[in-house]
Amino acid sequence: MRNSNRKEQGMVIDCDSCVVRGLACGDCVVSVLLGAPPNVELDASEQRAIDALGRAGIVPRLRLTPIDKSA
Repeated sequence: MRNSNRKEQGMVIDCDSCVVRGLACGDCVVSVLLGAPPNVELDASEQRAIDALGRAGIVPRLRLTPIDKSA
């Protein structure tokens, strides 16, 4: 049963801010599903679905590694 009081947050995937862009795009789920777009926005249910597919080995896991802009 789903908790209707829980606020779900989405996820913004910005390939331009990924540390491993270019190096790891070939086995990233974003590239598999969408062909390496500039950025992708996933809502919470889409994010859970991608995570479940990755854990099951159906698609590659999300390999987003954000750039540390404070460095």
